[in-house]
Amino acid sequence: MSQPTYEDVRYEVDGPNAIITIDRADRLNAFRGRTIGELLDAFKRAWADSRVACVILTGAGDRAFCVGGDQKTYAQEGGYGTSENGLWELEELQATIRNIPKPVIAAVNGYAIGGGHVLHVICDVTLAAEHAKFGQAGPKLASFDAGLGTAYLSRVVGEKRAREIWFFCRQYDAKQALEWGLVNKIVPAEQLLEEAKSWGREVAALSPTAIKFLKASFNADSDQIFGQGKLASAGLDVFAASKEAEEGHRAFAEKREPDFSKFR
Repeated sequence: MSQPTYEDVRYEVDGPNAIITIDRADRLNAFRGRTIGELLDAFKRAWADSRVACVILTGAGDRAFCVGGDQKTYAQEGGYGTSENGLWELEELQATIRNIPKPVIAAVNGYAIGGGHVLHVICDVTLAAEHAKFGQAGPKLASFDAGLGTAYLSRVVGEKRAREIWFFCRQYDAKQALEWGLVNKIVPAEQLLEEAKSWGREVAALSPTAIKFLKASFNADSDQIFGQGKLASAGLDVFAASKEAEEGHRAFAEKREPDFSKFR
């Protein structure tokens, strides 16, 4: 399999592990349309590669795993852009992370905020550096994820905590995330990637067919969330053109608190 050429993502195979890195450290690994398209392609490569037993998703640098959509791109272009095929494929990426018949480990090396928080939540396992931070930002920007980002999150941490995460947009440290079940283990930052590789090597010693069926079984109970997510995504597309959403994005670009009072 030829080595892919990406602009926003790095892809490598290290033993039984495919390591997919969001390579936009200067933007705290925020994603745009190109990023999503390249991530989707990388996950499909890992899916098809018989050498790969486990996929590790992480971010470049030591500040952020991913902070969601690139707000600078949004301010400049009025949106996040699209993949090369002209589509915005975030839902397809989420579905691929869920459906790839191999465990996906999120190695959270800093901020996992907004859409980046959703990405780590839907991975099968999350390992966190000691300085990692977790949280949502959608309502600050007049945005939301009413699919996996809410309904599946509530299955992970419980309804009360999931509502707290979304309704108040607070940030939580790795210790709190571990206590809530958002992460599986905390490790020193310099050991994070090697720890993830170690977990991948453990998986590689097990039956791949058993793992495939187990992952499908775990997913079966929450797969109906995709229909809900599709509906919510269509609503978000309409909402994004509203004055309320415009206020959220403009306030972020101007580095001020948004004023949503007139929309209440």
